[in-house]
Amino acid sequence: MEVESETQELHLHVNGGKFSTEERSHSYSWRLRVSLYVTLLLAGETIATLLGRLYYDKGGKSTWLETLVQLLGFPLTIPCYYYIKPEPSKPKTITKKPTSSFLTLSLVYLGLGLLVAGHSVLYSFGLLYLPVSTFSLISASQLAFNAVFSYFLNSQKFTPYILNSLILLTISSTLLVIQHEPESSSSTTSKSLAKSNYVIGYICAIGSAAGYSLVLSLTDYAFENFLKKCTFKAILDMITYPSLVATCAVVVGLFGSGGWKLLSTEMEEFKLGKSSYILITIGSTISWQAFSIGSVGLILEVSSLFSNVISTLCLPVVPVLAVVFFRDEMSGIKLVAMFLAIWGFVSYAYQHYVDDRKPEETDEEKEEEKIKLSQTEEDAQEYYTHIKV
Repeated sequence: MEVESETQELHLHVNGGKFSTEERSHSYSWRLRVSLYVTLLLAGETIATLLGRLYYDKGGKSTWLETLVQLLGFPLTIPCYYYIKPEPSKPKTITKKPTSSFLTLSLVYLGLGLLVAGHSVLYSFGLLYLPVSTFSLISASQLAFNAVFSYFLNSQKFTPYILNSLILLTISSTLLVIQHEPESSSSTTSKSLAKSNYVIGYICAIGSAAGYSLVLSLTDYAFENFLKKCTFKAILDMITYPSLVATCAVVVGLFGSGGWKLLSTEMEEFKLGKSSYILITIGSTISWQAFSIGSVGLILEVSSLFSNVISTLCLPVVPVLAVVFFRDEMSGIKLVAMFLAIWGFVSYAYQHYVDDRKPEETDEEKEEEKIKLSQTEEDAQEYYTHIKV
């Protein structure tokens, strides 16, 4: 009997480990969802960044408005709740859910919302004081910050490829701050003011990259430890509630600073006209919302690391488009920084590819282990039968 029980325990152990490797099935539907989220993220980030730079170049000055358009699009996802299929009904049981769960989720959404608001404000100031090509290159440092935050929050391990990526991205961002003469923007009037604005923009861009990476890692942590469910509703909740908190915080700042009084004048004096001002604002809002859906969707389907890596894919796209549309100067330092940043991105992406291959190898090993175990179980059954006879 002892032999039989041991073989049964081993059999259950092997089958029990199967759940962890099949939680995320790389099926056709999974690949389709990931492709959709990648498209939303890349298109949303690229269009929103370019529209934000266009807003500043053509006379826009309100960083509060530029921050608000990053957050205000969350009502666009509310109708999606209507199309969520209800969960199958279960027999009623007398269970008491802990009263702290609602409070805990509320605190999670509140904390993430305030962090998103802070990151968005820094993003707006960085985009105001820097050329969009420089700003985009500096934003590549978010991968380095994500590696650090993921190490502490998401059990991300440092490998040679990740360390190589961190070094390259750090050098890439550092090169941009040692340019001989910072490029002037629409809000500068003298060389000294241009230099100080460049430094402020650089600091805000670095802070924005760090804040964005922290939000991604904390969102991943929230999915794993608080929400504990992989559903489309979870994605909508993670977009809607923090965005609502962040929007309220930015609206308070907009009215508290008195910036709302200047919006009508700014609209009238906009170089492209009032209608273009409104279209740019609406387009930015929709683009940022598409980016948010894609970003959170990739966190849920894969990881915060993968979401950040895909976001960095805009690195070679935005600077090139900035040269075409905004006539940004592509200096030698920028080219070197772009090359190093792309190299760092490829190194990071390759590490993700290596990690993605490991579950497949583990499944093969477990299949072999199951075959060996079945043979052991048959031998044990024969032995048990022989003793019984």
